[in-house]
Amino acid sequence: MRLSDAEWKIADCLWKNNSMTITELTKELAPNTGWTKNTVITLLKRMTEKGAVTYVQEDRAKRFCPAIDRTEAEMEETTSFLDKVYKGNVGLLISNLIGSDQLTGEQLEELRNIIREG
Repeated sequence: MRLSDAEWKIADCLWKNNSMTITELTKELAPNTGWTKNTVITLLKRMTEKGAVTYVQEDRAKRFCPAIDRTEAEMEETTSFLDKVYKGNVGLLISNLIGSDQLTGEQLEELRNIIREG
């Protein structure tokens, strides 16, 4: 299941908090996104239809929970990105990262360790 950038923001909040109401999500997201309650409702409706979130009705509020596993969603996104940008070539991605001079020495060492352990 592919999530839009906006849906990722909501999913990330739900993964961190396990469950949230529309009001709670709006309060957490508004400072960085400027989203109103109506925007959050629209995104949650779309995500519910996709099967990305579920909810339980509590008195007057719906409590939303993630219906997809974060690790699986990350893997799907990573695979999609690799296919789209690098035609599935992980080596080309790593080569571009190293050649970009944007990685710190610590990040390069972490990458070396990951490759050795893989």
